[in-house]
Amino acid sequence: MQKVKIPRTVDPARAAQKRLDYDGIIQVSLFKRLFESVEGVKRDAQVSLSFELDEQRLVVISGKANIEVDLECQRCNENFAHECEVKFTYTPYKGEQSEENAPEEYDLVDLNEYGEIDLIQLVEDEFILNLPQIAKHEDADCSVQSNNLVFGEIPEEIVEEKPNPFDVLKNLKD
Repeated sequence: MQKVKIPRTVDPARAAQKRLDYDGIIQVSLFKRLFESVEGVKRDAQVSLSFELDEQRLVVISGKANIEVDLECQRCNENFAHECEVKFTYTPYKGEQSEENAPEEYDLVDLNEYGEIDLIQLVEDEFILNLPQIAKHEDADCSVQSNNLVFGEIPEEIVEEKPNPFDVLKNLKD
């Protein structure tokens, strides 16, 4: 199958009736919010999307995507490459009724004013949610060795004696 540009928006009901499948790319320049969350984006996103109707006649959007980004290690402050791979399954949100009827494995997605879904935003949201909470190298690759890290109590030679700020209140009491 030929790789094509993923459309920006799609009507999920029509796409599900036609059982459309998209296999293509989303250009790096379209991920503005992802750029703010990482140090850099290395390549276009590879995306596969499928639209179908399930047994309950709910529209189901399932897909997977991957992209390579640069993150800053929180231990050594050096950049490293991170492969971000996501899988997702959505159904359009159509009020409280759809929220109750949708199976747990489906996430709900809002439609725009034209009844369409913004696929670029959908995939970008998945990438942002999949970023590690604390970005760091593997221990073997990081320039800061784990035996140099201090956990728990701070050593006494590092701690300097600071005056208690509440000592002033004792003078007022007397």
